[in-house]
Amino acid sequence: MSSARRSLLTAAAAGGLLCALWFVPSANATPETPVLESAAATPSPQVTAQARAASADASTDPAAAGEGTTRLADTGSFDSTPYVVGGALCLGLGAGFVGYSVRRERLDL
Repeated sequence: MSSARRSLLTAAAAGGLLCALWFVPSANATPETPVLESAAATPSPQVTAQARAASADASTDPAAAGEGTTRLADTGSFDSTPYVVGGALCLGLGAGFVGYSVRRERLDL
């Protein structure tokens, strides 16, 4: 394969990757459309019951009722296993391509 064609192939692959990344959704914390205020003004009965239970727990526990103590919601742990495995596979694939390319270059000389 000539060096001009190899450069063209590399540029095409890089352009394709950039085009694919263009369509990855962004993680905006604010919605693009305004949220209805009436929905947020009236909490559901479940939220009200949870708030009452949390305030009852805080009133019985003197350490939790102290000022400066921040209580956060327990949302569970984030499962990052698929991202770690996918990243490791992509890293291994890239290292394999680099090794293959170096090997081909040394054999051509």
